[in-house]
Amino acid sequence: MARILIVDDSPTEMYKLAAMLEKHGHSVLKAENGADGVALARQEKPDAVLMDIVMPGLNGFQATRQLTKDTETSHIPVIIVTTKDQETDRVWGKRQGARDYLTKPVEENTLLKTLNAVLVG
Repeated sequence: MARILIVDDSPTEMYKLAAMLEKHGHSVLKAENGADGVALARQEKPDAVLMDIVMPGLNGFQATRQLTKDTETSHIPVIIVTTKDQETDRVWGKRQGARDYLTKPVEENTLLKTLNAVLVG
């Protein structure tokens, strides 16, 4: 299955997302902030990234922009997974290069369906 990088500063959210993905055979990489997420994505080249927005230091919008604008990582689909559910946040997330935008709490079926869609292309 796919290698998925989860970038989230909440241990609870990290655990929930990882459990959903691992249950369906995906392997999980983890980063607790945007800067570490960008570095890990460049190093490991995961199949997809689940990106939180509200994090200390480099936020998810900034990290998404760095990944999608960098030729080394621009092929990796980024799905924003956040509590920010305003339409302006969705639009801004897509403008940064995110392929999709999910709001927490994320249902397992929704997460897997969205992930499969971006992995297929």
